[in-house]
Amino acid sequence: MIKETKYLKRKKRVRSKVLANKNRMRLTVFRSNKCIYAQIIDNNKAKTMIAVSDKNLSPKESKGKSRIEKAKMLGNLIAVLSKEKRINEVVYDRGGYKYHGRIKAFAEGAREGGLKF
Repeated sequence: MIKETKYLKRKKRVRSKVLANKNRMRLTVFRSNKCIYAQIIDNNKAKTMIAVSDKNLSPKESKGKSRIEKAKMLGNLIAVLSKEKRINEVVYDRGGYKYHGRIKAFAEGAREGGLKF
């Protein structure tokens, strides 16, 4: 129960800072034990612009890779897709997750792909 409480406190703190910036779109991340999901949301219209997950990666590329490596590849993929839609700057909403492991690798991959946080 304590773990869940800490998660919710972090989520509330992060979300309040992210939603305060309405000029840029929001890059949200959800991770489960197996996969990682991400989407770019336009806060003004409350509409999802781009959505990707581990399942969008080609099996040849992702076979034999760790979950952290897949998260970095997914960050790179969402950066490429966002450039196609002319989205260059986003606000990173990590939810209630700590900034390490797959969440950090995803952010690094998105930055390498050209997204600005």
